[in-house]
Amino acid sequence: MSRNDWKAATKLVHGGTTRSSHGETSEALYLTQGFVYDSAESAEARFAGDEPGFVYSRYANPTVAMFEQRMCDMEGAEACLATASGMGAVSAALLCQVQAGDHVVAARALFGSCRYVVEKLMPQFGVASTLVDGKDIEAWKAAIRPETKVLFLESPTNPTLELVDIAAVAQLANEIGATLVVDNVFATPLLQKPLDLGAHVVVYSATKHIDGQGRCLGGAILSSADWIDENLYDYFRHTGPSLSPFNAWVLLKGLETLPLRVRQQTSNAEALAEHLVQHRRVSRLLYPGHPSHPQAILAKQQMQGGSTLIAFELEGGKDAAFAFENALDLVRISNNLGDAKSLITHPATTTHKNLTQEDRDALGISSGLVRLSVGLEDVDDLLSDIDQALAHL
Repeated sequence: MSRNDWKAATKLVHGGTTRSSHGETSEALYLTQGFVYDSAESAEARFAGDEPGFVYSRYANPTVAMFEQRMCDMEGAEACLATASGMGAVSAALLCQVQAGDHVVAARALFGSCRYVVEKLMPQFGVASTLVDGKDIEAWKAAIRPETKVLFLESPTNPTLELVDIAAVAQLANEIGATLVVDNVFATPLLQKPLDLGAHVVVYSATKHIDGQGRCLGGAILSSADWIDENLYDYFRHTGPSLSPFNAWVLLKGLETLPLRVRQQTSNAEALAEHLVQHRRVSRLLYPGHPSHPQAILAKQQMQGGSTLIAFELEGGKDAAFAFENALDLVRISNNLGDAKSLITHPATTTHKNLTQEDRDALGISSGLVRLSVGLEDVDDLLSDIDQALAHL
C-alpha cells in the first residue's frame, strides 16, 4: 500500500518517520545544534545545496523534519515549516510576504495577539491593514485595494466560534492575486481542510490540539513547496522562529492520538452544547455543530464536525461568569484550549482583554461570555459539574 493511500489515523502514527541505523520504534530525538561533515568539500556542498543533509538546527533538524512531514501528510500540503509557537507561525506567515506599501485585509474576529500583529505591528513597518466583518464577503470586496497582498482569517473564530466562508474568500484572493492565510487551530486539521477549500497557507498553534496535553509550545505553517521556498524559507532561516527538537518529538507523540482525542472531545462538546442550549441560566449558546448556530449550514459545508470548543453567555455579566467558573470542580480555569482536560476562560478579562470595549461589543464578547474547551473526561461527569456550577448563580 502506498503511503498516499493511508487514511488520516495511519498517517498520524507512521507519517514522516525516518529511522536511524539503530532501527528505533519511537522517533529519534536529535538534540543537537549543529552537524559534522566528512570533509571540507562535503561542508561546502551541503551549504551550497548540492549534497542532501542537515546544516544547523535553526534551519532544519531530523526530529523537526519528521514532525513537518507528518503535518504535511495530515493536511495534504506539499511543504511545512514548524515554529516555536502558534504566534510564531502566524507572524512568520504574514510578515514573510509583505513589504512597506503593501496592504492586508483580515477578519476582525481574531485572537488578541493576531490582531496586534495585523493592527499594530505591521503598520509600524509601512504595511497597512483593514479589519472587516469576516462573515460578509461584500465587506472583504469593499476593503480590497490595488496594493492588497494578503487576506487573513481564522474560522471558527476565537472566542465566539463565528465562521468565515473560506472558499468564498479564497476565490476573492485568487481574483486579485493575493494570498489567503487561514488560522485553522479551532477546527483542527481533522475537522476542516482550508487548503482543499482554496486557501494558500494554513497555520496552526500546535500547542493546542496537536500536543493536546498541556506539555509544550509549537506551531506550523503549511503551503505549496513553491510558496514556502519563495516567501518563507529565507525569512525563517534568518529570523529564527524554529521549533526545538524536543518539542517536535512531543508533538509527534501528540499526533499519534489526535484522531482519538478530537473525536471524543467533539462528541463531548456536542452533548454539552445540546444540554446548555436548553438551560435556563444560559442566554446564548455558540457552537458550530448545533442547529442553533447562526451559520450552521456553512459549518456543515466546510467542517467535518462542530469543534471541541463551546462559547456561551450567562445573564449577570462578569459577576455571573466569575461565580460560575469559581464553582466548577472538574473543569479548570485556564486560557489554553484543545487539552485532554476541560478548560474554561473568560475572554473579556483574559485572551481579549486588550481590545477596546467597542471592539469586544462588535465581536459579541460580552462580560457574561465564557469559552469552554471540552476535554476527554466522561461526559456525564462534565454535565454534572456544569450543572452544579450553574446552580450557584
